[in-house]
Amino acid sequence: MATVILVRHGRTTANASGTLAGRTAGVKLDETGRRQAARTAERLAVIPLVAVVSSPLERCRQTSRIILDRQSGSPLTPLESGITECDYGQWQGRRLAELSKEKLWSVVQTQPSAAVFPGGESMAAMQARSVAAIRRHDAAFEAEFGPGAVWVAVSHGDIIKSILADALGMHLDLFQRISVNPASISIVRYGAQRPDVVATNTDAGDLSWLRTADAPADAPVGGGAGPVQPADSEALGASDPETGS
Repeated sequence: MATVILVRHGRTTANASGTLAGRTAGVKLDETGRRQAARTAERLAVIPLVAVVSSPLERCRQTSRIILDRQSGSPLTPLESGITECDYGQWQGRRLAELSKEKLWSVVQTQPSAAVFPGGESMAAMQARSVAAIRRHDAAFEAEFGPGAVWVAVSHGDIIKSILADALGMHLDLFQRISVNPASISIVRYGAQRPDVVATNTDAGDLSWLRTADAPADAPVGGGAGPVQPADSEALGASDPETGS
C-alpha cells in the first residue's frame, strides 16, 4: 500500500496573533513557521517522495516549497482544493478569544458533526471532501508508482484532524481529541482491510525506515517488532549470526 504523510503548514502570522485565518488571502508563515517547515523538510529529505500535494493557500504552498527544496528528485506538485482550509464563513478573520464567546463555539468543541459556520461550510462537509481527496490521490499514486510509494499532503489543522479521525474510525464528534501542531507529521496507510495510522502529530524522529518498509498485510497480533531503525540495522549487520553477539 502507498503511504501518505500529512503535514500541517508551519506557524503563520494569524496563528501567532490568535486570529482564525480561514481562507483569507496573504496569510504567510512567520519566522517561527519557516523554521518549523525547514525542520520538517529535513526529516522528509531522506525519503524519495513521489508527490507533494498542497492546499492552494499560500501558507501551505510555502511549506511545500520548503519541503521540495530538500528533495533530490522531482516529485509531482499538484494543488488540491479538496484539502484547502475549512470555509469558516463569517468567523474568518476574527480573533479566537472573541469567537469562544459564540454559541457555536461549544458545538464545534463537543459536537462538530452538527457545526455549520455562518456563511460557510459544515464540518461534516469539510471532512467528507478532504477524506475523499486524500483517498483519491493515494489510490492514484499507488497505481502509478507501486505499493511502496510515499507522498506528502500539506494541509491545515482541522483538515488533518478530520482525516485522522476517519482513518482511526472515530466519529467526527471525537476529532477534537486529536492534536495537530504546526509543521507536524502524521502518517497513514490505506490498506485493503482498514487504514493503518502509523504516527500522529510528530515533530522529531528519523523517517528513513519509510524508504524500504513493507507494510504488513495484517495487523501483527501483539503489536509486532515495528520498523527497523538505522541504528538497529547497523547492530544487526554487526552481530554474529551464530552467537548473536
